[in-house]
Amino acid sequence: MKKVLITGMAGLVGSVIQKHLTKDFLLSSLDLVDIPNIKSFKEDITNLDSIKYVFNNQDAVIHLAADPNGGATWDSILPNNIIGTYNVFEASRLAGIKRIILASSNHVVGFTPVKDKPYKSIYEERTTVKGSDIPYVGTNEIRPCCLYGVSKSFGESLASYYYDQFGISVISIRIGGVFENDEFGDKPSHKALWLSHKDLGQVMKKSIEAPLDIGHKIIYGISENDFRIHDIEPGKDIGYFSNDNAAGELKITDLDYQSYFKCNGPH
Repeated sequence: MKKVLITGMAGLVGSVIQKHLTKDFLLSSLDLVDIPNIKSFKEDITNLDSIKYVFNNQDAVIHLAADPNGGATWDSILPNNIIGTYNVFEASRLAGIKRIILASSNHVVGFTPVKDKPYKSIYEERTTVKGSDIPYVGTNEIRPCCLYGVSKSFGESLASYYYDQFGISVISIRIGGVFENDEFGDKPSHKALWLSHKDLGQVMKKSIEAPLDIGHKIIYGISENDFRIHDIEPGKDIGYFSNDNAAGELKITDLDYQSYFKCNGPH
C-alpha cells in the first residue's frame, strides 16, 4: 500500500480526500493540528528544516496547505503559499519522492470569466448557453484574478521546474468549487465550478496512480457540469472521468454581484 503524505488535511478538501482515499492508501498528515485516526505531524511548512523528516519513506505527497482565501494579502500569501510550497517541493526532493499532487486552483484563470465574453455571460446569468457550446478555457492559459491565484500559478511553474530539473512528476489540479455537504447552491458560478466529493476523491486517486512518465500535467478538477467553462479533457490522460454534473438551468437575472468566482473567498 502506497504511503501518501497530505499537507493541509484539516481543511475541507483535505477531509474529503481523507474519507475517499483512506481505504486505498496509508495516509499521514502534515498540518498545524492533529487529525483524528491519522498519523499526524504538527509542523509549519514555512520552516523547511522542521518538516524535512516528515517526508522520509513517503511514496507521494498531496500538497493542499495554503492560505485559501481569495482576498488574502501578500503578507500571508508569501510565507504560506509561496515559501511553503517551495519547502514542500524541496523536502520531497530531498526525500526522493517522485510524485507530488499540487492543489492548484481555478483562480489561476480567474479573470477570464470575469472579463471575457461569452464566459462572463454565464457567470452573470445573462445567458442560458451551456459551456459545451463555447470554447473551453484550456490549461495553457494563466490569468489570475488575485494574489491567491498568482500563488497557485507560481506553484505550477515550480512543478514544471522540479520535473525538468529533478525528474519529480507533478499533477497540478486546478480545483473548481468544493462545497460542504457536497452542495453547490444556486449561483451560476457554482454550477460551472462544482467538483463533487466523489470526483475529488477520484481525481486524487488517479493522480497518485498515474505513471511517472506523464511528467508535469495540469488538469482541471471540475465535474462534468453542463455550465462548466473549463476543459476537463486533459484529466483523461491520468484516467479521470467525472461521474457527476451540477445540471440545471440558469436563471436570466441581473448581474450576480456575489458571484462565487470573484475571488472574495476560498475555492
